[in-house]
Parts: sequence; C-alpha cells; structure tokens
Amino acid sequence: MNFPLQVSFKDMASSDFIYNNIWDHAEKLERFYDRIVSCYVTVSSPHRHHKKGKLFQVQVRLYLPGTDIFVSTEAENNHAHEDVYVAIRDAFDSVRRRLEDHIRKQRGIVKDHQAPSRGKVVRLFPNEGFGFLETPDHREVYFHENSVLYQDFKNLNIGDDVRFTEELGEKGPQVTSMTVIKEISPSLSL
Repeated sequence: MNFPLQVSFKDMASSDFIYNNIWDHAEKLERFYDRIVSCYVTVSSPHRHHKKGKLFQVQVRLYLPGTDIFVSTEAENNHAHEDVYVAIRDAFDSVRRRLEDHIRKQRGIVKDHQAPSRGKVVRLFPNEGFGFLETPDHREVYFHENSVLYQDFKNLNIGDDVRFTEELGEKGPQVTSMTVIKEISPSLSL
C-alpha cells in the first residue's frame, strides 16, 4: 500500500486479525483510487454494558488531495455491528460510495437534473402503447405508456399539454417521464 494507514482501538484490546481486515479494505480502496494520501481508522466498543452484546463503532477518515472523507458507523442503531467485521465492512462500503461520488465530481460526471420541459401530445398509438409529443421548438419526441405518470395512458388525448423529461435513447430522444398539465376550470376558481 502506498499511503499510511493508522488503526487505533478504543475501549477494546488491539487485534492483528482486525488490523489485517482493515488493511485489506484499505488496499481495495487504493486499487480503486490511487491518489489516497492517508487513512485513519478507529475501532471502538463503547457499549460494554449491553446484555445482548457489544456494538462496535468504526470511524474512517480518508485523506485525498484537496479534501477528505469521514464516515462513522452508528453503533446504537445497527445490531449487525455486534460483529466487528460487519461494522468494518459497512464503514468501508460507505467510504467507497463517497469516494465514487468524489471521483464522479472530479471527472465532471454528475447527473444533470433538468427542469421538465413542456410539450403537446401530437400522435398516439394506443394499441401499441406509445406516442409522440411535440416540443416548443417543433421536435417530435417518442414516449412509451410506462413514461406517463399520474394518469392512465388510455386517457391521453391528442392536444394534451404535458410536462416531460427526456433522454437520448437508442433511436433518438425519448421521454423518461411525463405528466398531463391540468387546466383549472374558471368555475372552480375562487
């Protein structure tokens, strides 16, 4: 391993088996991301007086260039953490997920949550379960009956105004989700 690993034990005896398990988890992180600066792990058993057993808490602080990741398992809430190896695994799984998020941000691979666009249903094929809507810039976008939210596909009509989100599919743009925009009747308004 090319970065320093420091493991400390709190309210419990140190163990070579636990240390080696932590070392293995840290090595896996390094294979995943080779720019780790250092890693500090604390394993503690603060709940000595429980009748059912000790609950272990694991804290991991992973230092990266320009930032760090800190994770702490919550011993009080998870009785699976009566097994120190499960607590260690859960802590390192959480660190790995946070590290993946960090890598995605570095590479600019962050999901772009676009605001829904508006459109109008222009063609329907009810027997086949799909249709097309037209966008304000006059593009036609395919939609499947499963992309219609809060309304049955069979109740759609040509000319219905909709809000939708889209993505690029195998054959071009397609709707991922859409909802019909309901007009409020003047007789129902206050």
